[in-house]
Amino acid sequence: MKFPKNTTIQSHTITIVPRYCETDQAGVIHHSVYPIYFEMGRTELLRVNGLAYKDLEREGFYMVVAELHLKYRRPAYYDETLELITECTKITSARIEHSYKLIRPGIGLLLVEGSSILACVDDNGKPHRVPEFMYPEV
Repeated sequence: MKFPKNTTIQSHTITIVPRYCETDQAGVIHHSVYPIYFEMGRTELLRVNGLAYKDLEREGFYMVVAELHLKYRRPAYYDETLELITECTKITSARIEHSYKLIRPGIGLLLVEGSSILACVDDNGKPHRVPEFMYPEV
């Protein structure tokens, strides 16, 4: 796999339309679903930078969630169109930090916000330096 020289896009927005299976009986998105949405955001942020988890893993770079924080501000509902903004906020030699904002578009109402820290490990689960191409272009 030929990796890009550096990442160039640090923030990306995806559209999410919650499925019925992600709701409780009141049609509210269940709290356990938001980490899945956050992973979707990270995956697509990688993709717009020309990267994919499968390619990183093929080269021995695994990203594991070391910390995850969520703050629920307002409920989100089944079948409404939402926007998730994922931003890479910091990269160090051993970890990558992201922030997330799930909003109701049009009015910009913040529904859920959060952050995560990913640790870079090798295929044995031992700490591994974050590859140079993951750092933003300066």
